[in-house]
Amino acid sequence: EFADWVRGNTDQRSGVVTERTSMQISTVYACVNLIGGAIASLPLTFYRRDGDNEREAYKPDEWWMLNESPCPAWSAATAWEYGIQSLLLRGDMFWQIQRASRLSSKIVGFAPKHPATVRVRAVRVPGAGDRLAYDIDPQLSDPSGTGRATFDQDDILHVPGPGFDGLRGMPQLTSVLRLAGGIALSADEYMLSFFRNSARPDYAMETDGALNKDQIKNIKDQLDENHRGVDRAWKPIILQGGLKIKPITITPEEAQMMEIRRLQVEDICRAMGVPPFMVGHTDKTTSWGSGVEQMGIGFVKYTLQRHLVKIEQEINRKIFHTARNFCEFNTAGLERGDIKTRFDAYRIALGRAGEMPWMTYDEVRRLENLPPRSDLQVNAGSAAKDPNANDPGKGTP
Repeated sequence: EFADWVRGNTDQRSGVVTERTSMQISTVYACVNLIGGAIASLPLTFYRRDGDNEREAYKPDEWWMLNESPCPAWSAATAWEYGIQSLLLRGDMFWQIQRASRLSSKIVGFAPKHPATVRVRAVRVPGAGDRLAYDIDPQLSDPSGTGRATFDQDDILHVPGPGFDGLRGMPQLTSVLRLAGGIALSADEYMLSFFRNSARPDYAMETDGALNKDQIKNIKDQLDENHRGVDRAWKPIILQGGLKIKPITITPEEAQMMEIRRLQVEDICRAMGVPPFMVGHTDKTTSWGSGVEQMGIGFVKYTLQRHLVKIEQEINRKIFHTARNFCEFNTAGLERGDIKTRFDAYRIALGRAGEMPWMTYDEVRRLENLPPRSDLQVNAGSAAKDPNANDPGKGTP
């Protein structure tokens, strides 16, 4: 935070906009929590292709690390949330790939690293061309660290955000959130000071006569003694000698503070790619209905997917180095519609009204997390041969 202040990463009124202060803005916290929590809840499935380009799911050791526990100190959900927060606020997500030894390629874990502890630089390796090297300092919360260590790019999962220049992504703290977050912090601070002052504006005291220094000091001392603080906020002020109170600031209604706060919610959501209704801002949309459902599906396709693809590609190129094995996040659970729409889609896939089917009953049951049923396939085959098989009054017994 001190480094941010020295670099001038400050808004004109609210002070330093840092990772800590930005998370004090409820909209930023909600957006980061929503995206991080959604990605942390998605299963990461590993596949391998055969000669016919058919793929089958399997569970290597990396499956357990990336779905359950990447290293002893972290669960997978908390590690993903931490990584997404770093990506959204700092512009980069870094995970160190831990191997069995310096001479072994076997992966035994993944350790999340804070972006502030990582320095990325380009190096030229004879016979390999330009590569990236990562200098990692001990974690800020771990003063017992053993000092800086340098890793090759094959030993670091590096997922950059927008504005990647070959070394680092563009940190949102110094770009879009510097002004949008600064205005939101300023509005929050103003509202806080307003209510701390018992929702009273600043005021001046005026009189037609002249007051000497002792009289002015006496009035100020009485106000401080009898009216300063929340416990004395509602005591009436008794004025003498022709004194009158004159407000010298506009009210929050006149300054349209509530409108400013609403606009900042939309501005921050726009930068994060989150529909405002998903963080509780429902002024211009209903909380229910098919329109909201479609916006939720759009959130998966156009916001989450752009992060998921980068994570998948980084894992695939750093772990497998081949097109035969790969991993994908399963977003089917987040993209599901209501139960009627989903079941109608299954009916079409199974061949409704004589249409050509393109799914089997077991494939549908697998999507609903149900066990396979071979008897359904037999009954379905009989029904296909006998058009009257499903009619209780007709057909072959």
